[in-house]
Amino acid sequence: MSAIDTTPSVVATNALQALPFSSLIGGPLDAAIKAQAMAAKTSWEFIQQVGLNIDPVTGNKEAINVTFFYNKNGQMTKLIVPLLTIVPIPYIAIDTIDINFTANISAAASSVSENTESTALDAGGSAKASFGIGPFSVSAEFKANYSSKKDSKASQESKYSVEYTMNVAVHAGQSDMPAGLATVLNILQSSITDANAKGTFALSPISTIDVSTYKQNTPINFQVKATVKDGNGVLVANKEFSFTPDDTTKPANLTFNYPNSGANFVGKTNDQGQLTIDVTATVTNGDAIDAAVSFILKDDSDLSTNGTMNFIGTATN
Repeated sequence: MSAIDTTPSVVATNALQALPFSSLIGGPLDAAIKAQAMAAKTSWEFIQQVGLNIDPVTGNKEAINVTFFYNKNGQMTKLIVPLLTIVPIPYIAIDTIDINFTANISAAASSVSENTESTALDAGGSAKASFGIGPFSVSAEFKANYSSKKDSKASQESKYSVEYTMNVAVHAGQSDMPAGLATVLNILQSSITDANAKGTFALSPISTIDVSTYKQNTPINFQVKATVKDGNGVLVANKEFSFTPDDTTKPANLTFNYPNSGANFVGKTNDQGQLTIDVTATVTNGDAIDAAVSFILKDDSDLSTNGTMNFIGTATN
């Protein structure tokens, strides 16, 4: 028996070792990483292009706001909402990658060996003899032929094939936002505010003055403290305002004395948009007062805001 042919196993082993496993596995992973980087860049570009404005002078980036007007207690009010808080930000993340790899390697060898041998006696001659003994006789004839024939056949066949297939499945979906971006959006969401289209003049606190503790024609000294915001709800800092009582809401027996030669009180907001004005008022007669006096605040661009202070009681003689 001939030795087992190990050529097929050697061929199969070599073919398996020659497969580019690093490319087959690393290639899809590398592509997925690059795709994730492109997705992150897309999110950043979306935020830049949709949600932010760049000041051409300072280069500062500011959130783009969407403004809505609605009726609030009979007054048209402006609602200011950062755009990034009302539009979905695309943040796609690859969460799974399945790589299925199948290799089919077949190798075979066959060997056929055949030996045929035949022998025949055929001398090609004959002999004849007879013998007689008494009444009996025997005759014999011999013929001999001899031939020798030997056949041999040997064949060997080997073959192998290599086939491999690979399936790659990638799953991606809208992922949770990074903590930093979520924090920024929370800050923007907290900045949603409504504002008077003409700005706001918020007295802090809302004050009520009881004039019954004062005498007629005696100065009543008090301070008006307010926080001033513009029509976008932004604090107005370091800006000068004039301050005027509204005559339509002011009682006839209540007068305000201006501390300067002008017609209005004048004050300037500080860095926090807060305004403090010292005011002097007098009650001219003993008529009872129960009125909410409006004060109008104006800047040099005629931005008009107003606030209210309450005056009650009757001044004594």
